[in-house]
Order: sequence, then C-alpha cells, then structure tokens
Amino acid sequence: MRLVDHFETGLDAPICLTWELTYACNLSCVHCLSSSGRRDPRELTTEECKAVIDELQRMQVFYVNIGGGEPTVRPDFWELVEYATAHRVGVKFSTNGVRITPERARMLAASDYVDVQVSLDGATADVNDAVRGPGSYDTAMTALGNLAEAGMRDVKLSVVVTRQNAGQLDAFKAIADRHGAQLRITRLRPSGRGADVWQELHPTAEQQRQLYDWLLAHGDDILTGDSFFHLNALGPTPLPGLNLCGAGRVVCLIDPVGDVYACPFAIHDEFLAGNVRSTGGFTTVWRESPLFAELRSPQTSGACRSCSAFDACRGGCMAAKFFTGLPLDGPDPECVKGNADLALASVTPGSAPRPAADHSHRSARAASRPVPVTIGRRPPTEPVAPSRACDTSPLAGFRP
Repeated sequence: MRLVDHFETGLDAPICLTWELTYACNLSCVHCLSSSGRRDPRELTTEECKAVIDELQRMQVFYVNIGGGEPTVRPDFWELVEYATAHRVGVKFSTNGVRITPERARMLAASDYVDVQVSLDGATADVNDAVRGPGSYDTAMTALGNLAEAGMRDVKLSVVVTRQNAGQLDAFKAIADRHGAQLRITRLRPSGRGADVWQELHPTAEQQRQLYDWLLAHGDDILTGDSFFHLNALGPTPLPGLNLCGAGRVVCLIDPVGDVYACPFAIHDEFLAGNVRSTGGFTTVWRESPLFAELRSPQTSGACRSCSAFDACRGGCMAAKFFTGLPLDGPDPECVKGNADLALASVTPGSAPRPAADHSHRSARAASRPVPVTIGRRPPTEPVAPSRACDTSPLAGFRP
C-alpha cells in the first residue's frame, strides 16, 4: 500500500497543523488568506494557548506552523514559542520580519526546534511592495540579513507564486542562497483577500507549465508544502511530495479564537470542525469531528475520476474550488488540462462563497494600491463590528 493511501483515511494526530495566533498585522497584503489586519479581542489567552500546546505534546504532533496576521506582534509570542519548544513541539513561524531584530535573531539562532519563514512576494521591491505594501521588501531583507548574521540554521524564504513574480524564481533562489536560507514557494489561493485579486494575480497557463518544469529541475531543493500537485497532470513525472489534499486528514488550522478548520486556506463555516475551548479540546475535535470523519471517508471525484491525470493531480485543491464557486468534486480552477474553464465561465459574478469575517484595516479597503494590483475589493458578507481592541495598532508599544 502506498503511503498516500494510509493518509487518505486520516491519522490519529495531524502531522502538522497551522495555528494563526492573531489577526493583528502591520501589513495589509492584498492576497492575505485570513484577511488579517486587526486583532480579535476574543483571541485565545496565553494559558489557553499553553493548554493547546500541552495537547499537541500528548498527541505527539511533530510541529506547528504558526502564522497570522503577524504572529510576532502578539505580546506573548516569544513566551509561547519557548513553551512549545520546551515541550518538544517544534515551531515553524512565518513573519514579515518586522520584529526580527539582530538581538532577536541571535536568540532564535540559539533555540532548538525553531524554524523561521520570512515572507517575500517579489524578488524586487516594486513587485513585492505592490502586493505586501510599501517598505515590506526592505523589512524582509533586513530580517533575512539579521538571521544570516546570527547564524540561524533553519530559515526559509517563503514566496507565494503570482503572475507578477513567476518569472523571478531564479532570483528568489539566489536571495535564499545568499542568506543561507531554503526557498519555499506556495500556491496563491482565492482565500480571504486573495479572492478579490485571484483573477489578476494567479499565474497564467504558460507560467504554470514553466513553474512545473522549474520545480522538476530543482527537485527536493525547493519546498512547496504540496501546493502544486495539480500541476502533475502536465507530465509523466510527479513533483516531490505527498500530492494529496491533506485537509482534515493530516493537516488542519486553529484560528486566533480557537476555531478549528479542515484547511488553512478554507476559513469558512463549511469547513469549521469545532473549537478548542469546547469539552475535550483540540484532541476531541481532531478525532471526533463529523466533518473530519466525512473528509477521511472515500470521496467522490465527479468527472475528474475519468481523467487520465486523476491519479496524479487528485482533482486539485479543495479551497481553490470552493472560493471560486466550483463544486468540490469538480476540477481545480487552475486545471492544466482546461477542464474547469467552462465551469468557471458559468459561475455568476459575486456568487462564490466568501469568508464569514474580515479583519482588514478599515483604511486598507479604501486605499489605492500600487500597480500591478488594480482590482477593487468587494465588501465582506458580514461587516465587522467596531471594536477599539481590534483597531489598536498591532505595533503599539511593542518591544522586540
């Protein structure tokens, strides 16, 4: 039996999970999967977070991918990292670099079980800052420099592939190599604010082909987080990785208020499995959620089952289908064989599902954005009630 066959029915504990500690963020990236910006006053407390970490240790979860928002702006972030590593739960955290000072970089370099991922979405400032905001390129490069100077071993340069940066992969690799980091590239999903810019930012069919060839040429040297298994239909050679949607099977998401979703890219009530504050905590959600049981059962694959490439691409990404208005048993919206084109053309504009909440900075929605991103955003389906706690600057009074 193949390894992937064992994973299809789920595991007793996730191999890893994504944990968004806060929605607070100093940036307003146009493709942010969680529409982050303002913090939610209902965030899990420090003690509640430690209780989750205790559960993860008992479940023998290998590591957590911590993100946000910008996780380092949470006042107790470093305390939680130290608590997790002391309990043998590895931490991989993603950051835009705003708090990676030389002093903090040296502390991280001396830590065990910690992996830092610095986000950059352009190999040049003009491409990056159009997506992530003015000055964000310099911030990320400074953080990479500080980590390299400190001798940090486990550093990743994390890139979301877009139409604007797809031609910069060699340049990204050079930046990573120069800083002693490993390049990690992931797929753009139409989740959160990404739904508003997906049409403009997702790579073209030709860029998808070039990306597939580039990944094959670079082999195991590049990390992808199994983002691109839909590209396997392009040729006989599969990309390295599991090549399976692991939602609810081997991965999941815990959001800042403790809600557990099947997938980090599917933050919607349709994929809400429970909350860690409920009786039994995260362990009970993972092992007894009806949603997870359904995802671990044999899945229908619709028309994709008859496609010659089905065993290679497995029908693509669940979240990408959902947020573009396609059926979950249909083809991926970026199906490289073009099988989704007719289905996408029949989707009524504005009818695709939207996240239930939007944490964007209020000014970010009205502000003009630098080219090449010019698309206007739709309002959230549920207005976020005014809250002074949410509107407090995430950087107010912080200390590195």
